[in-house]
Amino acid sequence: MPGTRKLGRASDHRKAMLRAMVTFLLEKGKIETTVTRAKEVSAMADKMITLGKAGDLHSKRQVLAYVTKESVAKKLFDEIAPTYAERNGGYTKIVKTGPRRGDAAEMAIIQLV
Repeated sequence: MPGTRKLGRASDHRKAMLRAMVTFLLEKGKIETTVTRAKEVSAMADKMITLGKAGDLHSKRQVLAYVTKESVAKKLFDEIAPTYAERNGGYTKIVKTGPRRGDAAEMAIIQLV
């Protein structure tokens, strides 16, 4: 279930951070972050792509309420969702890259499959 990790932040800060990371992931295709953040972003990105596959007005409004850029929402419905039309979930992949130099936090790259 998305939204079960607190990530050391207040709820409003955590939601804003996840919205920004999901938007950036859908825009660029891959991002580098910590493993726990990557797992949360993966859950929400999968949910957004599933809404994009539905394509009806209600799902478009839900995506626009979550994604912070209209151009990314348009890209989701026009380009990303049709490529996953025959796939049932598992739209993102997390690859662990090792510890971060400063604080030894486990880092990962999350990317669209």
